[in-house]
Amino acid sequence: MKKTVLVSGGAGFIGSHVTVELAQAGYDVVIADNFSNCDRTNYDGVCRILGKKMPLVEMDFCDAKAVDKLFDDYKIDACIHFAAYKAVGESVAEPLMYYRNNLLSFINILDQAHKRGLNVLFSSSATVYGEPEHLPVTEKSPRQPATSPYGNTKQMCEDFLRDSVAAYPGVKGIALRYFNPIGAHPSALIGELPRGVPNNLVPFITQTAIGKRECLSIFGNDYPTPDGTCQRDYIDIVDLAKAHVCAVARMLDGKMKKPYEVFNVGTGRPVSVMELVTAFEKVNGLKLNYKFAPRRAGDVTAIWADPTLANEDLGWKAERSVEETLAAAWAWEKRLAGK
Repeated sequence: MKKTVLVSGGAGFIGSHVTVELAQAGYDVVIADNFSNCDRTNYDGVCRILGKKMPLVEMDFCDAKAVDKLFDDYKIDACIHFAAYKAVGESVAEPLMYYRNNLLSFINILDQAHKRGLNVLFSSSATVYGEPEHLPVTEKSPRQPATSPYGNTKQMCEDFLRDSVAAYPGVKGIALRYFNPIGAHPSALIGELPRGVPNNLVPFITQTAIGKRECLSIFGNDYPTPDGTCQRDYIDIVDLAKAHVCAVARMLDGKMKKPYEVFNVGTGRPVSVMELVTAFEKVNGLKLNYKFAPRRAGDVTAIWADPTLANEDLGWKAERSVEETLAAAWAWEKRLAGK
């Protein structure tokens, strides 16, 4: 019997890529999304890549009755939860909106897990480590106080999952802590599609390169790093998506060592903002218009993963190079612009 995986927020950037990898790995996938953070572009792209219309339920995970109906309508074996607001700055300005949406939607998922004995995979973030004292960070590195309501919701949802697993027999959970997902599918049919001004670096780079943005601002060039710009662990979106397939298989095949597990999903290689900009210019034969701007509140100096646990226990490893990733991001941006 094929196993069925629910992908909440499956029409978004990460959710759409995970849907493709799950389907190609042989799982039946149900996408559920309320399209508050995205339009139908990536959903349509997923269907084109897979060559078939994928099940889509338009719904809000904050609506408990709608969530209950979804689980009644489909026999779900595992759920991957992406349905959340994700802009750090907006979360600072609208904390209650973020707490209400991000926490309630996940509580409704966990209610179903308790009721039906489900496997739950939570989309967490390296933001839980804050400004780390030691690099690279491992899964045992201490979580630091969150610097935004968005980051706080990630920590709180991890705790919700851990406590639910401890309390309710039959519920198993994995939290994947992503570092910095970038890029697009090699087909250029799905990718990152921010609404308004991008919050992430690579869409700002590609929108500047295509002429949609006049200038790229690099926030801070006086950090204690080799070139003065922040260092991050940039992970290709397809590599990231494949980590979810490994995690789902680990849960459904009964290979978890504990009912609740946490894994870092990163490359283990620090890349500075300036290095990423330079690599984009080189691989795509372009010259970007950029300027240095003051440091941005909430940005940590440097963070990158120790991915050993994911490599050894999940059987997953990042494979795509930064150059491949940036070429894919540019191909996606050009396709959006009809070029």
